[in-house]
Amino acid sequence: MKKILLALLPAMIIFGSVQAQDQLPSNPEPGKCYVKCITPDEYKTETITVADKPAYNTLKVTPAEYKTVTEKIMVKPATKKFVYKPAVFETYYDSYESEQGYNKLAVVPAKLKTVSKEIEVQPVTSGWEYGVYSDCKSDDPRDCRVLCFKEYPAVSETVYSKEVDTKATTTATKVPGKTSKVKMQKIVTPASVEEIVIPAEYQTITKKVLVKDEATTSTEVAATTKTISKEVLVKKGGVTVWEEVDCKLTTLNILPIYYELGSARLTSASKRVIDNKLLALLNAKPNIRIELNSHTDSRGEASSNQALSQARANSVVSYLTAKGVNKSRLVARGFGETKLKNKCADGVSCSEAEHQKNRRTEFRVIGF
Repeated sequence: MKKILLALLPAMIIFGSVQAQDQLPSNPEPGKCYVKCITPDEYKTETITVADKPAYNTLKVTPAEYKTVTEKIMVKPATKKFVYKPAVFETYYDSYESEQGYNKLAVVPAKLKTVSKEIEVQPVTSGWEYGVYSDCKSDDPRDCRVLCFKEYPAVSETVYSKEVDTKATTTATKVPGKTSKVKMQKIVTPASVEEIVIPAEYQTITKKVLVKDEATTSTEVAATTKTISKEVLVKKGGVTVWEEVDCKLTTLNILPIYYELGSARLTSASKRVIDNKLLALLNAKPNIRIELNSHTDSRGEASSNQALSQARANSVVSYLTAKGVNKSRLVARGFGETKLKNKCADGVSCSEAEHQKNRRTEFRVIGF
């Protein structure tokens, strides 16, 4: 038992600390959820008259008066023109060696002659040989065999071959060079410059001369006012209260608000959903705050999708504030393409209906 009490002691200390810091709801019901809220300030709308435009003067300008005069002016001063006369040339032709002569060589091939030479191809040979005695009277062939020693003379062969009779030489023949002609020019009359004087040019112009300068006349314009509405604090909020809410509303709930591709515009159907779900809840629970989380599909750049999702959350906030909801009760957050509801990430082929499920806004009830 002592061990159990020691184990429960930290939890009792923490629970006591929570009670000391926050007053919990009185008489809570099992299974119910409560959100700690701070009551908002209460305002009333008053109309006041303020100055729209102050009294002021308008000035009217009287145009200037002119008279027309003529005047002769020099539009181009006198100058000189120089005319260039090019040189005159005479054409003639001059010869030059375009290709030098050379010695053309002709080859006289070597001459060969045929010579013969006796070569011993087989030397003198000798040896024993068996023969048969022709007058042998015996029936046994071995009795008629004769052994003789024989010698055969050497065998020679005549071989024919070629040898140089006259070595190869060359003969030289002189080939003359070539000459060509080139077209050339020589000066007959040198170039020269002729100076021509060009007189000045004049033109008669018409111009307006100021006779009377512009002037102004003043007219008084009366001040105007307009009526505006302003909010006046009636009751200061800031009181901590507990609002009972459906437990499912404290976690993220998908609103059936689906956006067009690349757009943060709220359709008529989306506005009806906001009226029925969010506006009704905010009016019924005047102290709660709502967090709005908006998302995009995976198509497009991640940075652009982040900005688009924030714009979608802001569009819901703008719609609710236009319906009279205090902006301090709304929190808008954009998550871009970071929290997809299905497989449709970058590079995955998906239908338009599957992509649309990711273009959504979710909400949950939060406290202060």
